Amino acid sequence: MTFALTDWMLYSMWAVLGFMGLNFLFDFFKMMKSGSFSTDFVLGYMRDMVFFVLPLFMFANMMALDHTGWIMHTAYYVGAIGVVFKYLMDLKGKM
Repeated sequence: MTFALTDWMLYSMWAVLGFMGLNFLFDFFKMMKSGSFSTDFVLGYMRDMVFFVLPLFMFANMMALDHTGWIMHTAYYVGAIGVVFKYLMDLKGKM
């Protein structure tokens, strides 16, 4: 098995990581402005990497096991859209 994000998979991963980074920066500046720093802030994003990004990479690695060619792609894109939507709602709630 090889690991390769192809076509729109790469763009959807960029969107997931981009919205994660945007949320991280928003929280970071908010904490620096208030003058309080917590280690739970960083650990929360590490947890999100394990819970949200790692399964997407696992779907990408399991593409070779899918003989239909669309089941893993669909699962990957639904997961990516779900993560982007989650971070959009988080950003909306913080504003």
